[in-house]
Amino acid sequence: MKTRCIVLMLILCTFAPVAAAEIALTVYNDDLALVKDVRELALKKGTNDLKFEDVAAQIDPTSVHFQSLTAPEKVALLEQNYEYDLVNASKMLEKYVDESIRIFAKDDQVFEGALLSASGGDIVLKNRDGGIRVIRSKAVEGMEFPDLPEGLITRPTLIWSLDCKQAGMHRTEVSYLTTGIQWHAEYVAVANEDDTVLDLSGWVSIDNRSGATYKDAKLKLVAGTVHRGEDFRPKRAPRMALMAMKEEAGAPFEERAFFEYHLYTLSRPATVKDRQIKQLSLFPNANVAVKKVYSYDGARDEKKVKVKLEFANSKEAGLGLALPKGKVRVYKRDVDEALEFIGEDRIDHTPKDEEVRLRLGDAFDVIGERKVTGHRKISKRVTEETVEIVLRNHKEEAITVLVIEHLWGDWEILTSSMEYRKKDARTVEFDVPVKKDGETKVEYTVRYVR
Repeated sequence: MKTRCIVLMLILCTFAPVAAAEIALTVYNDDLALVKDVRELALKKGTNDLKFEDVAAQIDPTSVHFQSLTAPEKVALLEQNYEYDLVNASKMLEKYVDESIRIFAKDDQVFEGALLSASGGDIVLKNRDGGIRVIRSKAVEGMEFPDLPEGLITRPTLIWSLDCKQAGMHRTEVSYLTTGIQWHAEYVAVANEDDTVLDLSGWVSIDNRSGATYKDAKLKLVAGTVHRGEDFRPKRAPRMALMAMKEEAGAPFEERAFFEYHLYTLSRPATVKDRQIKQLSLFPNANVAVKKVYSYDGARDEKKVKVKLEFANSKEAGLGLALPKGKVRVYKRDVDEALEFIGEDRIDHTPKDEEVRLRLGDAFDVIGERKVTGHRKISKRVTEETVEIVLRNHKEEAITVLVIEHLWGDWEILTSSMEYRKKDARTVEFDVPVKKDGETKVEYTVRYVR
């Protein structure tokens, strides 16, 4: 056992540890991040063996790129090994079969001997006198091992062999891709009394389960869908329960277009801890002009009339930003000034000057009914259909309901009690005014040609 310990110490001493200096972290929407790690290395001329620790446990080792920023042409990476056999009790027991260990059991009992087996949780020891002792797993309170076995490590590590032609201090950059970290946007909106203005704020949530902490990192977020080839499946660290949630207000992100995506750069360093959800302000509160829209699609929703809030993502409306996809939660103040939740919806990535539509729920006091009141077969290929739509408004104010009708085949509306507009080849829309505590009927006849 002593020989093993000495050999292990010699192996470890041949490697020079690498201390972190600067970290840059770029996080994508879909469980992917790019880590750039700048460190100062003291390299000798010739072959250098180095241990690069504190990398993400879910690193893709095939994506690692190393270069000397001081003298790129003078340093070459000859070999790389990714060590990820992390120490735990089960692996310690596997490595110590036929070796001496000590077991602490209930009632202050201590057992020592050569480990024969630990399968199934029970531990089988061979005593010094040759006897065999079985210790049930439920009785074990602790274990003691002489040393950390060779091959087991406490953290994921890259081990490199470098060829250096220029001795001295080198500023180096290591970059790699890792899974286990992603981000998404969340928005909080407060509607004013008459639902014409939203007080809108945006946040980003970064969920880090990559197995590494990124201290004082230069943080960037990429909004958009980045194409990736075949998924890599490196050995993954166990997924841990969420341990922390930190909310930070203050400096917003700087947004700009980048290739075919949008890039959000935080204006200050940020520490992203492992097993942490970190929240950061995306942009300051904005007052956005909105419009409440009632819509009725009787072919799909029977009697339900949907309520939506719509606004233009433009400077004129009070916004005009590239909005990453995410959930928008909407609140409104009651007569006692308490905020109440009135609905939520998800938006996709939305460029500036595009429309945003938020479905918040169904109108309680507005009812729609749709029925086919007539059907005529003119020939094998031609039929006519008459549709009646009734809207009832039990509110204390007049409203307008957007009625959506879906048509099929080659169609022609022959008669209609109200003006309509053709939205596309299969859809027409009616803007139907309904008086307070009133009722409005829409009727049209359509001819279909198969």
